[in-house]
Amino acid sequence: MSVKPCVIGLCSKYFIAGLGLIFSTAVFATDTVANASTVISAARRVELISLVRQDCGSCHGLTLKGGLGPALLPEALKDKSADYLKSIILHGRPDTAMPPWQRFLSEAEAEWIVFNLQKGFPK
Repeated sequence: MSVKPCVIGLCSKYFIAGLGLIFSTAVFATDTVANASTVISAARRVELISLVRQDCGSCHGLTLKGGLGPALLPEALKDKSADYLKSIILHGRPDTAMPPWQRFLSEAEAEWIVFNLQKGFPK
């Protein structure tokens, strides 16, 4: 019995697509993502929480209720898009005290921070 190569290729294509679906579902279930294609490790999440609470908190208040910088609570951010907030985190705001963080954070990490700020940042 012979199997045509195109049939095998088709089957492997669907098998690989199925694995992608299983992986992306597992990623969503871990609550470690800012978007579907990015996983932030548990250890890095702890570092990011500390960074936001301490470094960002030095200007935005340790409880993120505001200080030198504006509040970073969900109600204060509700009218701002995630892309806008990510851009500010990565590139800063010229002529203000808000520095760029792109030397220290990846885009995925900035997205994770924004996602969590918009829902209420972890302690």
